[in-house]
Amino acid sequence: MNKLVGITLIALAGLLCGCASFKDKPLAPAKTAADFEARSLDDAGLRRFVESNLHQRVTSWNLPALTLAALYFHPDMDVARARWGAAEAAKVTAGQRPNPTLSVSPAYDTTTTIPSPWIVTASLDIPIETAGKRGYRIAQAAHLSEAARLNIATAAWQVRSRVRSRWVELYAATRSEELLRQQEAAQAQVVKLLKVQLDAGAVSPFEVTQAQIAQRNASLALNEAQRQRAEARVALADALGVPARALDGVAVSFDGLERLPAVAASASDARRQAMLGRADIRSALAEYAASQSALQLQIARQWPDVHLGPGYEYDQGDNKWSVGLSVELPMLNQNQGGIAEAKARREEAAARFIALQARVVGEIDRALAGYNAALRKAATAETLLSDQRRQRQTAQRMFEAGETARLAVATAETEVFTTELSRLDALVKVHQALGALEDAVQQPLLSPASRVIIPEKNPRAENTPSTK
Repeated sequence: MNKLVGITLIALAGLLCGCASFKDKPLAPAKTAADFEARSLDDAGLRRFVESNLHQRVTSWNLPALTLAALYFHPDMDVARARWGAAEAAKVTAGQRPNPTLSVSPAYDTTTTIPSPWIVTASLDIPIETAGKRGYRIAQAAHLSEAARLNIATAAWQVRSRVRSRWVELYAATRSEELLRQQEAAQAQVVKLLKVQLDAGAVSPFEVTQAQIAQRNASLALNEAQRQRAEARVALADALGVPARALDGVAVSFDGLERLPAVAASASDARRQAMLGRADIRSALAEYAASQSALQLQIARQWPDVHLGPGYEYDQGDNKWSVGLSVELPMLNQNQGGIAEAKARREEAAARFIALQARVVGEIDRALAGYNAALRKAATAETLLSDQRRQRQTAQRMFEAGETARLAVATAETEVFTTELSRLDALVKVHQALGALEDAVQQPLLSPASRVIIPEKNPRAENTPSTK
């Protein structure tokens, strides 16, 4: 009897030795806030990450470099990776086999001591899953893990989209500030010349007042552009996942934004690229496959599992062995409820996928229409600007020939800057429309060979030097 108890205790101790233990990992808000404030584009790990992916040294922070910085720092990427980690852990859970159960029931007979008053019953319950339930669980977990992995790509594209949008906004505000400063100076020159003519009696005070109002409006517009530029820098820093001060002294390159982009894209080509390349569509397909496996699992649960029950009884000196077998009898239900729920969830997953497809097609059609319209408007603005510049050159030549006054040249100069601002607005709208089209396709269209890097592992951890 004592030997049996000892063996049981040793077996239990051996099993418990393999158990995991809890390790507290508290969050310290003060430390996480300090870590965020310490982020900088001069971070050595960031430099290594960017340069290893661009295959060149970082000399300017253009869109590709800024995108990589956002993928390195932005917390949305950490959230997506954490969700994938949880889905991967669920695969381990799905593959686990049910543990056997050991039951020990000691008893003591007080009416006799010979040969032994002890009666000890020990039994095992060994569950055996049937109908391939474990395989269906593993398949479902694998599909959900794949969907979570693809959601990392979706998060990466959304991060890139926000960076591109804020980058274009910063360019628009910076360029507007430059043009408005020049326009204000040109308008001040007009006011100065008009005052000279006013003193000579050649113009009325009303004309001078109108020119002064135009100068003040240019000053107000310049102040607004300066405000927008400051806000745009903060918005860009937020899109990168760094504090605003991380952009202090950083020269952002707007290479590629000064030119009018021309992307030849048909609706059919864009749709095909989206259906083949968009990560959210592929993720929705993986979720539908998971719903299929979930339905297979519920159908398999119509078949009951088998429980083997070998047992041993020490009965006052007698050793007795037994073997039991138990099976749930599906008499009151055959898991109809679980099957019905799984079928409904599969229909829901199919409906979500079809709705996503329809939404993507609508996004592509709207983006293409907006992009083509923006291109036409920008082309008109380019033509108008060319005409305005020729008119300024004509006024300059006439002034040099003594055929017109200096005021005509200054007025033509202000009109050029006004047209420059209109052309800038049209150009920015083209780039914004191009960004919407890229978001609909989830591919860079100006340089199709340039793919968005998807860091499935945390690059900050990989680029941290080892302390060992």
